[in-house]
Amino acid sequence: MKIGIIVAMDKELQQLQQLFTDGNVLVRKCGIGKVNAALGAQQMINEFHPDCIISSGCAGGNGDDVQIQDVVVSSELCYHDVYCGTAIDNTTQYGQVQGLPARYQADPYLLEKAQNLSLLTPLSTLHIHPGLIVTGDWFVDTKEKMRSIIEKFPEAKAVDMESCAIAQTCYINKVPFISFRVVSDIPLRDTDASQYHNFWETIAQNSFQVTKTFVESLWK
Repeated sequence: MKIGIIVAMDKELQQLQQLFTDGNVLVRKCGIGKVNAALGAQQMINEFHPDCIISSGCAGGNGDDVQIQDVVVSSELCYHDVYCGTAIDNTTQYGQVQGLPARYQADPYLLEKAQNLSLLTPLSTLHIHPGLIVTGDWFVDTKEKMRSIIEKFPEAKAVDMESCAIAQTCYINKVPFISFRVVSDIPLRDTDASQYHNFWETIAQNSFQVTKTFVESLWK
């Protein structure tokens, strides 16, 4: 089984590359944002031909039950900054690219494996939250911006800048996909993104062990 892992930043790439030496796992950095994510996913599909693709990294969390260092697993994904209007098709939803799914569903097998991560050692204390991940070209560093997103997607568990673009690319190419993101900050509980910066200084390194455990579970 060939597994592709896509991350957005050098910080994530450096830590994940140290965890994977098997030639059947390829870790690539796509860069930040939706266009970079889609291009990176398509390049990986064309060159590596993976059996599945994982989007890994961090994200802003949402919900009273979500805490920093918890993991949000994408049961579904959509965009928080896409609106195609109603002039041509009044059935298209906010967050949907016209002609494509309103929400991209995670691969059922990958989702089941991800939900079971908390049952595996040494991750017995890991808190997994399956749910909606919303994606857009905006680093959410204010409560006001987060509120504007959550007003439209109150059920969203995480907000990031890449996952849905990778999901769209995988959907078009018929490649199984899932995103799971370690919560680096809770924008509605923070005012200046200090949680995000503290995350990288204190706990990010251990958090990417989650990705390793997930990949290992796919071979069992």
